[in-house]
Formats: sequence, structure tokens, C-alpha cells
Amino acid sequence: MHLAPSAPDPSRRRTGIPLAVAALAVTTLALGVAAPANAAAGDLLDENAIAPHAAPYGTFVDVYTANSSANTTPETNPAIGVLSGMLDLWQPGATWDTGRATDAGAAVLDANIARNVEVARTRTAADETAAWIFDRRHQSYSAIDGLGPAASAFREAMNAGTTIPDAIPADATTVRYDDAGNASGRWADPNSELGSVVALVDTVRGPSASSNPSKNFFSYKRPFRWVDDSIIVPALMPVRKPDSEAASDGGFPSGHTNAAYLASFALADAAPQYQDLLIANAAEIGDSRIVAGMHSSLDVIGGRVLATALAAASLNDPANAELRAAASAEAQGLIDTLPAPASTSTLDDADYDALAQQYRDRMTYGLPSTGVAGLPARVPAGAEVLLEHRLPYLDAEQRRWVLHSTAIDSGHAVLDDPEGWGRLNLFEASNGYGAFDTDVTVTMDAGSGGFAAADEWRNDIDGSGSLTKDGSGTLVLSGENTYTGGTIIDDGIVQATSPTALGTGDLSVTGGSLVEATSGLAVGGDFTQAKDAALELSVENAAPALSIAGTATLGGTLRVALPAEAPASPLRLIAYGARAADTTFDAVELTGAGAGFDGALEYRADGVYLVDVAAPGETPGETPGTPAPGIPAPGVPMPGASDTAAGGDSAAAIGTSAARPTTDRIARTGGEGSPVGLLIGGVLLVSAGGVVLLSRLRRLARR
Repeated sequence: MHLAPSAPDPSRRRTGIPLAVAALAVTTLALGVAAPANAAAGDLLDENAIAPHAAPYGTFVDVYTANSSANTTPETNPAIGVLSGMLDLWQPGATWDTGRATDAGAAVLDANIARNVEVARTRTAADETAAWIFDRRHQSYSAIDGLGPAASAFREAMNAGTTIPDAIPADATTVRYDDAGNASGRWADPNSELGSVVALVDTVRGPSASSNPSKNFFSYKRPFRWVDDSIIVPALMPVRKPDSEAASDGGFPSGHTNAAYLASFALADAAPQYQDLLIANAAEIGDSRIVAGMHSSLDVIGGRVLATALAAASLNDPANAELRAAASAEAQGLIDTLPAPASTSTLDDADYDALAQQYRDRMTYGLPSTGVAGLPARVPAGAEVLLEHRLPYLDAEQRRWVLHSTAIDSGHAVLDDPEGWGRLNLFEASNGYGAFDTDVTVTMDAGSGGFAAADEWRNDIDGSGSLTKDGSGTLVLSGENTYTGGTIIDDGIVQATSPTALGTGDLSVTGGSLVEATSGLAVGGDFTQAKDAALELSVENAAPALSIAGTATLGGTLRVALPAEAPASPLRLIAYGARAADTTFDAVELTGAGAGFDGALEYRADGVYLVDVAAPGETPGETPGTPAPGIPAPGVPMPGASDTAAGGDSAAAIGTSAARPTTDRIARTGGEGSPVGLLIGGVLLVSAGGVVLLSRLRRLARR
């Protein structure tokens, strides 16, 4: 199964460092002191933070089938209850046109309808076309768009169909167009190759998933009844119900939005590779309802909240367990046949950041706040099922922490329901933690395939907790992270694709590998590498590939990828505030050095340097070259820095060892004639043309 990219992409690099973090890194390096130590236990949250809270109707996942026209109060119908925050803004009347805004809600409701007027004023012809298509097509068919590069393959395998064209017909302003689906009159066939996927979507959108009981209860008018028909997309005028039917044509919540999210959550359960794209597409469909003039922003918000709770309830229902498994098997079987670009999400960092911001905006639409900000997030009972297939290497409790850490702030209109459904940000939660509020241990297994083998956490992670990576799989950290508890790599691979990927605490690599895949990785505290671990750095410019604010305790293997052209000499590979006594790398591998490059690896007071010993006028141990701006001259300690390694500067060791050089065991890889490198007096001599692996100690077998 292709549940994630088969391997991290080293070409993906974030190069910008937030100014505050950059300032911290520079300051701590200059002073030679460690960044904040691991968080005290009192700074962490306990399991009570993610304990479920019951609402007056109970817990949604346990009573969702009570969403029917027979139950007409927030206490008896969970769909009405989860949206009951609307009552803080709006009091329904005895008839459809006699409701009124509350004192607290007047400003929100005015802004809500004002957005419709503004959207109608600024929408483009393309916006109107998209709104018409989404209005007229079956929502489950439209949800397939969220499968991105796999959408066409899924449509074919599901025998999905629509009679709604991709352009507005010329007569659409007077003729109503309805979707007749495929040849069987359905949006897709349950007896197709992906019949179980079709059945899962239909089940999640089942009888208990209607928005009508809520619409009838709140009786909040559609926006065109607050303004006039001018805000409706002209091609949708034939769809507009007359005011004589207004009593059964309420606006809150949006039924199209509810349906789009329900179908998208079901598809994401079967094909989690595209979960973030599916959720973003559902938000796009919801937003189109505002463009169409058929719904307000609050209507769309309500549809999202309702669908989130309904989808979690249906996916939690034991009666649907076998169907979920069958749908997943079918979807993964199809994905296994797709070419690599279509077998997973295609979002790059810029795309992700843009969609994440857009999704957050659409969660609230910038409407005035009505409640208290800063209240702790709540995680509803059973909500973790929405991440079960997307984050399979996390247990249920950890997935609840992910939901907790990515939830938006409190105080927004209609979102502070008792259980916490309204504040869940499933788009960001689908991409890992937003904070380490506890000490997190993640175990990934390369042999299991899918996301358990390799995954990427894209969010900016803060919090006082730590991260421990175990297991043979690969975890990519690409956020601009500020968590303070430190990072431990026990096994597998951690790839850092942003300068602050590892937060601001200590870093300990006891096993496995740390791969630097950014332009200068920062460690905010101390750095420790054990003999069974590896550090992989890439040289792109004159700046250090790794900057350690505190003390570096070196060991294990260092792998350095050099540019095709010979690097400037001397080149500081690693900067540190201090180096622990008698610690150097046990083995070093360098690749990519240009022809004629002969280098020496030196351990100096302020870092590890690569020096070209063949450069005219340069002698190992001297400090030639011009320092990069803001970086002390090579060999000159930073203020407060110290080198406690025995023998001091390793260049001095060369001078004293010249008469009696000692050479450690050498293993060489490469073709015939590959040159030999020597480790003499603590200095690694490297020649171009191959990879030279030099070992000080016999390395123990990996566990």
C-alpha cells in the first residue's frame, strides 16, 4: 500500500527561520550556553486534558441515530444539540419569518449577511460557474475531486457519473438542471470495483445524517431572504424555492456542506493518502454555497460541525467495521496500481501552508467573536477515529492529543459546543501534532509500509513536551517548531526539512539517523550522538549545516554530501558553543566532492571544519579565509565558547603527529582506483573520487 511517500524527499527544504527563533539561535551560540532545558513536569498536561465531556444529549457518537424529525430539541436530538451555540445568537420564532437576533448575536448576524453581499459583489464568472456546478452535482460525486491525482482513477473504478456539465448552459437562468448520475441513475455503483467505498460513503451519509431536523429547529432564513435575489448566482434562480416553501427551506446548517464533508470523511477513511486534500475540497464546496447566495457563512460553519460529528459517529459504529475494512482494502488495492505521483498527496510546503491558512479562515470566516478566548480545547468522545487510518502508528490516546493540539481557539460563534466538535481542525490534524503538550513517543515500522513506514508532520509544533522517535520508520519534521522538551532519536530516521524542525531543546541521537534536509539546521540546546547513530548533513553554502547552541558530544557516523564544485575552504560544517572532551565522530563518509579536492576534517573550538589541504598557501591548522557575515573567524572561539577535547585544536594534533603518524582502520567504497583517506592525528584526509569511511572503533551491530 502507498499510504505515504516511499522515502523522504531530500530536495524539499524550508530555508526561512522565524526572526525570533533565529535571534535566539544566534544569541545562544554567541554566548556558548544552552537554550531552555527540558520542560518541568508541571508544564505538561495530563490525560484529563483530553478526557471526553458529555453534552446535555449525551455523547454524540453514542446517540447519533437520535438525529431524526421525531426529536426536536437540543436535549433529545444530538444534531440540534451540537449546534445549539446558535441559540446564543438567534432565537427561532413561531414561524419562519418571526425569529430574532439576540442582543449578543446581532453584530454577528449582521456581519454574517454582510459577507454574502460582499461576496456577491466581488465574485467572478469562474466563481459563479463553480458555485453552479457544486450546487447541481451530487455532493458525493463532487467530493471525489478531493482525491487529487487519483480522482479520475477512482471515478472510473466506482463507475461514478454526472449529467451536470463543466460549464453553465446558456438556458440555465430559466431551466433547472438536476443531476441524473451515471447510466444507473446513481452517483456511483455499489457493485463496481470500488463497491465497498461507494457503500461506505452512502452509509456515512445515511438516514441519521440529515441536516433537516436542525434546519427546521433553528428556522434561520437563507441569505437571499435577508437581502434579495440579487445575491443569487443567476443560473441558480430556477432552483430558488418560493417564499411559500420557506418554512421547510431554512439556511442553518447548510445541507450541501454537511453532505460534502460526510462524503469526504468517508473517502478519507478508505484513502487516507489524500485526507487533507479531501477535507480542503469539502471546505471549497462549502464556501461555494456562500458564493451561490444560497447560504451564509454561519450556515456553512454549521454544516461542517454537524458533518464532523456525524462522520465520527458512523465510523465508530461497530456495525460499520466490516464495511470500513472492505472499503479500505479496495481503495488501497486501486492505489497500489497507480503511478507514484498519483499514489499520495501532491502538496508541497507552500501549498500546504496556503491551504492550512485558507482552511482556518473558513472555520470562522472572520465573524465577530462571541465568547471567551483561551479556553482549553476539548476532544469529543470517538473523534480520534477520524485520524485512525491517517495516523495508524499512533494509538487512540495519541490521536486525541493530535486533535487537542490542532484545535482552534475558543470564543468563535457557534463553535464552543460542550463536546468540542466545533473547534476541531481536521485539515491540520491530518498532518500531525500542533503541540507537544505531553512527552511524545512515536514508533514507526518500515516493514509495515504506508504511513507507519514514512510520514511527515507539517504543522508548526510548540509546547513543553519532548519527542522520542523509535522504530525503523522515517519521520519527516517540516514545521517551524518551537517545542522545548527536546528530541531523542532511538531508531529509524528523522528528517528535518526546516531550520527549526527540532524545536528549541536538547537533541540526543542514540540510534538511527538524523538527516538534515534544510539550509542550516538549528539545535537550541545540547547535542549528543552515540556510537550507533548517524548524522547526515548536506553542504549548500558557506553557512554551517548544523548549529548547536550548547555543548556537542560527538560520536557515531557523520555523513556529508558536498556540492559538485569544491567547497570554499575552510568550511564550518557544524557550529557549537562547546565540545565535550575526547569526543569526535567514529566514522566519516563524504560524497560529491569535486575532482582535485583533498580535505581535512578539523575539530576546532567553535565547530567542525572541512579544510582543503591542497589549496595554495593553506596549511591544516591555520585559519585562512574570510568568515561569513555574523560568524566568528574560523578557529576563533565564540564568546564564552570552549573546546574541552583532549589535545585542543585538532590541527595542532597534526603538527605534533607528523613524525609518527597513526592511521586508524579504513574502509573504502567506490570503484577501482578510488583514493584512500587517512585519519592522522585526529584529522580526516579526504580525496575526491569515492566515499571514504574511516572508523576509530569497531561498531557494534544495530539492535
